Amino acid sequence: MTTDQIWIIARSSGTAALVALVLSILSGMALRSGALAWLSHNRGVRAVHDLTSILWLPLIVVHVITLMLDPYAKVGVIDLFIPFLVPYGSFAIGLGTISLQLIAVVLVATWLRSRLTQQGWLAIHRLSYIAFVGSFAHGLLAGTDFAQPALSALAWLTAAVLAIVAFRRLTASRARQSPARSKTVAIP
Repeated sequence: MTTDQIWIIARSSGTAALVALVLSILSGMALRSGALAWLSHNRGVRAVHDLTSILWLPLIVVHVITLMLDPYAKVGVIDLFIPFLVPYGSFAIGLGTISLQLIAVVLVATWLRSRLTQQGWLAIHRLSYIAFVGSFAHGLLAGTDFAQPALSALAWLTAAVLAIVAFRRLTASRARQSPARSKTVAIP
């Protein structure tokens, strides 16, 4: 395999893994959110969430292995566990390492969900938002594809949609909590 082929596979698998993460987060928000209530009981959305939650795994494995084979990236096994050590783009690659670790924790917690409390599982599951931000920054800072106008526009549009839906989810959640709080709080 040539270095150009390795680089193309690394880029495309990394981009595909980010797309899978975005679809997983958006479908997860749709399932649990008042902001997208009309989708919350849709079996198709559940299927998308279940598929994309696991689909990122083989994609990220291909991404990481090809980067380990790339003589320019110089990513080693240690870089999978300890972020910011790689000589090339250490900050950007370190963000990718942390994002990978966060999503791995979320996936393991999902497999162990029956052994966790609802609050514990939810707290761990919410790490996927932080992982998305880290993955997006990783792609922006380390990736070369953001120079392509179409991919850059799509990536920023996706980030904006996620931000808007997350904001709506937060505001909808707070709006539901506000009446309950006003009933239970005694005013002296």
